Amino acid sequence: MDVPFPVSSEAAFDYLVDPVHRPEWQSSLRRVEDVDGEPRVGQTWTDVTVPGLRPAMETTVLERPRRWSERGTWRGVAATLTLTFADAPGGCTVHADFAITGRGPLGPALRLLTVASRPAVRADLRRAAEILGKR
Repeated sequence: MDVPFPVSSEAAFDYLVDPVHRPEWQSSLRRVEDVDGEPRVGQTWTDVTVPGLRPAMETTVLERPRRWSERGTWRGVAATLTLTFADAPGGCTVHADFAITGRGPLGPALRLLTVASRPAVRADLRRAAEILGKR
């Protein structure tokens, strides 16, 4: 899914990885660190929806300001979001790859959850693009 942004790749990247601007579904974000001069988002999730749900989160700046990725895992289920930033006339385009995967009989249900979740990811990106367009 591609979403146009009315700002440069650098500005969109900086906005989207800043924990202050993270979508509501990622509101458990706790801290940001600079690692080797690059921002790396550190997350601690604790009891997000039910007692004992403590996913391990890993966020990596792959190519600042071109690619950024995060992966959360919990009991054999993994959710991965990768944002790719490309220059475009009048700003840039942000491409989001989002998937939820798992082992065993949960596989088909997780694929359906991936498809059902993509509109929410797209809506979060569109909201961010609108905010940046008003600045």
